Amino acid sequence: MRIVIALGGNALLARGEKPDAAIQLHHVRAAAEALAPLAVDHELVICHGNGPQVGLLALESQADVSLSRPYPLDVLGAQTQGMIGYWLAQSLRNAGVHRPVLAVVTQTVVDAADPAFATPTKFVGPVYPQGEARRLAEAHGWTIAADGALWRRVVASPEPLRLVESDSIARLVDAGTVVVCGGGGGAPVVDDGRLSGVEAVVDKDLTAALLAIELKADRLILLTDVPAVVRDFGTPDAKPLHTLDLDDLSHLEFAAGSMGPKVEACRRFVAATGHAAAIGSLTAAAAVLDGTEGTTVITAPTTSP
Repeated sequence: MRIVIALGGNALLARGEKPDAAIQLHHVRAAAEALAPLAVDHELVICHGNGPQVGLLALESQADVSLSRPYPLDVLGAQTQGMIGYWLAQSLRNAGVHRPVLAVVTQTVVDAADPAFATPTKFVGPVYPQGEARRLAEAHGWTIAADGALWRRVVASPEPLRLVESDSIARLVDAGTVVVCGGGGGAPVVDDGRLSGVEAVVDKDLTAALLAIELKADRLILLTDVPAVVRDFGTPDAKPLHTLDLDDLSHLEFAAGSMGPKVEACRRFVAATGHAAAIGSLTAAAAVLDGTEGTTVITAPTTSP
C-alpha cells in the first residue's frame, strides 16, 4: 500500500517537556522505530507537525536584539522542516529502513485572502499559565487561546491549496523512496506569478490529506499523542471511538485547534478516495494501520449479508 503518515508535533515533544535537542531526538528515534516496520511492505510518505518547534524558534528570533525584526513564520517553518526532516531521515535509516529516505523542504500554496488570517487558531510554542500567556501576548503582539488548562500562542492557519513540490514527491515515491515532506504543513506561500512567503502555519494534517489525495494513497494515518478520537473529551461521558463513517462525522464537533483538523483531514481523504483513514497513537502505528487500535474513518458502515 501507499501510505501517507502525519506525525503530530506534540508526539515529537511532549507537553511540558524542555525543547532540548536531545529530548526531541529521543522522541524522533522512537517514532522511527515505530514506523520502520511499515516501510518493509509499504510505500511511505511522512509529514510532521512543528507547533512546539516553530514556536520555540519564534521566541528565539523575537529575543535576538541583533535582528531588525523577527524572522517570519514561513522561514521558521522551513527551518523546522530541515531540522526534523534531518532527524527523521537519519533515524529511519538507523532503525533499519533499507529504502532510500529523503527529506524535502516543501512549500504549500495558500490564498492571501483566506479568512483564517483574521482568525488565528493554530497553536504554536509552549504552554503557559494564563497570566504569563497574557503578559507575553501584550509584549509580543500575540493572539492567545486556551489549550486545555493552560494557554498558548495561536497563529493564522490558512487552507492548503497545493504543494509546489508534489510532482517531485510523486516521482520519488514511485522510485521507492521514503519521503519526509510537508513538515509543519509546508512553508506557506502565495502564488501571484511569483512565490512569496506569508506569516502563517499551515495545518500539517490538512496538508497530509491533500498530499495523500494527490499521490493516490491507499491510506492516510494521523499519529499523535492520544490513542483515539474521543467523544465528549474532557467530560465524565468521554468515550473513545473505534470506527466512524462520513455520516458520523457530519454530526460531531471537535476543537478547531487540536482534534478538529485531524478529523477534517480524514473526512476529506475518505470522501475523495473511498479509502480508509485512521487516527491513533504513534507508539501503536502498526496497530492503527491494521485497525485494531485508534479510530478508523470509513465511507459508510459495513453491513452484514
